[in-house]
Amino acid sequence: MTTNTATDVMSRRDAFYRELQPHAMAALWTRLRKLIPSEPTPAGEAHCWSYGTTRPYLMESATLISAEEAERRVLLMENPGLPGSSRITNTMYAGLQLILPGEVAPAHRHTQSALRFIIEGSGAYTAVDGEKTYMEPGDFVITPAWTWHHHGHDGDTPMVWLDGLDIPVVSFFNGGFREEFESEASPVTRPVGDALARYGTGLMPVGHRSSTMNSPVFNYPYARTREALFALPRAGAPDPHTGYLMRYTNPVDGGWAMPTIATMIRLLPSGFATLPYRATDSTVFVCVEGGGHVMVSNRRIDFAPHDVFVVPGWCRYTLHASQDLVLFAYSDRVAQEKLGLFREQRF
Repeated sequence: MTTNTATDVMSRRDAFYRELQPHAMAALWTRLRKLIPSEPTPAGEAHCWSYGTTRPYLMESATLISAEEAERRVLLMENPGLPGSSRITNTMYAGLQLILPGEVAPAHRHTQSALRFIIEGSGAYTAVDGEKTYMEPGDFVITPAWTWHHHGHDGDTPMVWLDGLDIPVVSFFNGGFREEFESEASPVTRPVGDALARYGTGLMPVGHRSSTMNSPVFNYPYARTREALFALPRAGAPDPHTGYLMRYTNPVDGGWAMPTIATMIRLLPSGFATLPYRATDSTVFVCVEGGGHVMVSNRRIDFAPHDVFVVPGWCRYTLHASQDLVLFAYSDRVAQEKLGLFREQRF
């Protein structure tokens, strides 16, 4: 009677696994722990893009290519832990776009949803689905999926904004489509400010039926946002883990402003530091005003106005304000919530 030794068993197992490969099969038990881990493994690295470093490259790009030729003159921000992926997080894209006075970035549309967060300049506009809106620093602007849009500049100084898109999410579902418009600019059929007047004042047209999951307000002006933020300290102390954290909402249903990208803004009073926190959504931050630093695990990252930094999902972090600090942020939290996947931990 033959007794199987441990070596014999392992050898037979290895041979069995090799036999499965030509049949496009594999043994689940060899991969189960990686497929279903005990907790998420952070994707990418915490990183900061200093605006003082990135801005000169952005301005130099204008000497090399026009907005029309590039279609979108953008320097994308790629997470150093995800090289070659064109991603700032595992599910989000980010890039800094530059448009100069007199330029037009040609009209197109795509199934990816996009946000614009304005960094510097004045006089530029975006035209979305028939309405033009002029943009100022701190404004949050939505470009819903599959809407015609183009950008232009009627001012006299360079205009820079952050583009945030759900490109990796759409790519995962293999749902990416794009189309160029027949002319440089898409038609503008409604007056400037129409959407904000109709939907952004606590009023709603009677009988309104939404045809999209996006907010009908597509420009959230920073002047209004800032006023609301700085009124909050009069009503009570900040949340110890998040500060005064607010989300941009869809006035139709009170939900998130976009269906796949969660957009938030927060105020941390001067000297305030959050308690440790982590969540499953990898988050992109923009320092709007003020300054401070973030501690991600044991790593300190300092930031100043216009800097962009990223914290991978399920990384423990704290935020520290050296002066009154306003941070814009976006992530895939809204999609995770809809799928029942979002989880946070407060220490």
